[in-house]
Amino acid sequence: MARASRLVKPERQELIRLEVLRREQLSPHWMRVTLGRGDVAAFHPMGFDQWFRLFLPVGGESGLARIPEKANTILGYLAYLHIPEGQRPVLRNYTVRQWRPAPAVAGGVPGSVRAGSSAAESSPVVATQPGQSSAEIDVDFVLHGDGPAAQWARTCEPGENVVILDEGIAFNPERGVENVLLAADETGLPAVAGVCASLPEGARGTAYVELPDAADVQDFPMPPGVRVVWLPRTAGQRPGSLALQALRDHEIEDVASIHAYLVGEQSLPTQGRRLLVTERGVAKDAVSFCGYWRLARERG
Repeated sequence: MARASRLVKPERQELIRLEVLRREQLSPHWMRVTLGRGDVAAFHPMGFDQWFRLFLPVGGESGLARIPEKANTILGYLAYLHIPEGQRPVLRNYTVRQWRPAPAVAGGVPGSVRAGSSAAESSPVVATQPGQSSAEIDVDFVLHGDGPAAQWARTCEPGENVVILDEGIAFNPERGVENVLLAADETGLPAVAGVCASLPEGARGTAYVELPDAADVQDFPMPPGVRVVWLPRTAGQRPGSLALQALRDHEIEDVASIHAYLVGEQSLPTQGRRLLVTERGVAKDAVSFCGYWRLARERG
């Protein structure tokens, strides 16, 4: 079975060099790192679950200059692997938790822009922050284990450089934005938050979000017709199992109009998609899904 549905790619894909502006511990298992300056003006927000490849200077910032321009192609990735170990940046995939425009664009007006005629128009726009001088991108890191990305998020300092490569969105709004069913483990929380913030005001639906701890619950904007059900795990429960059970118990009132979105540990989108398609009659092309990680291959 496919590991992910077809993506909506950005108009342009280029390496974007950014600086760490600040980091903030949000909860026991979440660290937020805010990026900006550098080439941030080259980043074009698409809203929803926009994701990117993140290159971290774990081996020193000199390795960032050696990243090939097309690092997301086969040849580009092979060139990336030829960077000597110890200098090669760590590569991981992350989601835009929130994008804030430069103050001159935002005008300091709070609020958000919901789904419109184009992907760019559906990017949530929020008020600028005090002292903000350029556009900013918030990236939330799950702090599970001692992997290099989680460790970097815990210790990075303002002024450090990173490189990102935009990959677009997996939640295809052409499949529907009025009636949604979302399910994710903690790794999919930033994506669910982005999707909910980008939905039109009249959207309705349910989002099931599984967490390692009840203290990791987050607030984010969503239409009044959308509800979030938080599912804190207890010790020993497999990641994704609670969200999958919630899908089994969920009653779909209008199968014809539903757009399901399933992300997280591989078993959740794989089994969840099979459940919705074979047992509930949801059309295959009405399910956007992506396996973010495998339990036996957990990486920080």
